[in-house]
Amino acid sequence: MIERDEKAASQNRPNVINPLTEAGRMERDRDITAFAAKHLAGPNQDLFEDLLTTMARLARDQTGRGDMKLLHKAIAELRYGFKVFRPYQHVRKISIFGSSRTPEADPDYEAAVDFGRAMSEAGWMVITGAGDGIMKAGHGGAGREASFGVAIRLPFEQKTNTIIAEDAKLVNFRYFFTRKLMFMKEASAVALFPGGFGTQDEGFEALTLVQTGKAPIVPIVMIEHRGGTYWPHWRTYVERELLNKGMISPADMSLFRIADSYQAAVDEVIRFYRVYHSMRWVNDDLLLRLEQPISARLLDRLNLEFRGIITDGKIELSKALPEEAAEFPEKPRLRMRFDKRSIGLLRQLIDQVNADE
Repeated sequence: MIERDEKAASQNRPNVINPLTEAGRMERDRDITAFAAKHLAGPNQDLFEDLLTTMARLARDQTGRGDMKLLHKAIAELRYGFKVFRPYQHVRKISIFGSSRTPEADPDYEAAVDFGRAMSEAGWMVITGAGDGIMKAGHGGAGREASFGVAIRLPFEQKTNTIIAEDAKLVNFRYFFTRKLMFMKEASAVALFPGGFGTQDEGFEALTLVQTGKAPIVPIVMIEHRGGTYWPHWRTYVERELLNKGMISPADMSLFRIADSYQAAVDEVIRFYRVYHSMRWVNDDLLLRLEQPISARLLDRLNLEFRGIITDGKIELSKALPEEAAEFPEKPRLRMRFDKRSIGLLRQLIDQVNADE
C-alpha cells in the first residue's frame, strides 16, 4: 500500500476521523487486496489497490461532498481521455494553441491551416481545444481523421467547431487542469499562435513543465507571420524582465523557438526527432533513445561541451537497460548521470545530436 505507517501519520492530522487500529488497518488491506484480485486483476493491480486505499481514507476522513465531486469528476474525465487517446498512442501528436477569436481572413488563421495540413502530411495528428479561430484552423488543415479535440465547458464564447463536433476523438472537460494535463501528456510537440490569456497560460505551462523536468523535453514553437510582432514582443519581455533579472537562466531560452512561417515551424518540429526519439529515467541514469547511433566524434564533443551537467562518469553509448527494455528495445541509447536541473543545456545537447551527420 502507498503508506504503511498510517497510525503515526494520522497523529499529525487533526481532521482525521477515527484513525484505524493496527488490526482494523490489516483487515481493510486484506479486503482491498481480495477485491482487487477478484475484480481488478492484471499488471496494475497494485496501483488499483493504492487507489482503493486512498478512497477508504477519504471516507474515513469524512471528506466533504464538494471535494469528493471534484475528485470524482476529475478522475472520470481523465479516464475517458485516456480511453480516447489510447488507440493512437504510437502516433506522434502536436498540441496547437491560439486565439478562438482569430477570423478566417487573418494571416495567423491561414498559417494555422497550412501548419495543420503540413503536420498531417508528415504523419502527425493535431490536438486543439476544439473551439473556433486557431483551433478550428488547425483541425481544418489536418482534417477530421488526424484531429483530436479537448474542449472546455465555459459559460460563454467556447463552442465546439464544426470540424471536430460529434467526432469520437473529441473529449469534453469540466476542469482546466485535467484538460491541460491531457494537452501535455499526449503531445510530442507544442505549437503556439498569437492568442489571449489562455494561450499565454498554456505556453507558460508547457515551458514550466519542461524547464522543471516534470514533462519530457519537446519542441515548443511560436509561429508568427512575416512582419508580425506578437511573439517578438513576447520574447523581448522574457529577455528584459525574466532573463536580465536572473529569474531564468540563459540556457532556458533554448526551450522555445520563434518561427516566422508555418514551414519553419514544421521544420523545427520534424528536425527535433531526426535522431533523438525519447527519454527515460532508470534510477539515477537518464537514457536518451536515438533513431541511429551517433559518431564517436560527436560523443567526444558532447562529453567535452556538456561535462558540467553530468554528475558522475561521462556520457556513454548504451543498449536498452533491463528496466526499460520493453520500450523500443532496438534503439541505441545515450546514457548519462544528468544533474536533473540543466534542462536548457540538455535541450542544446539534443540539438547537437540531431545535427550530427
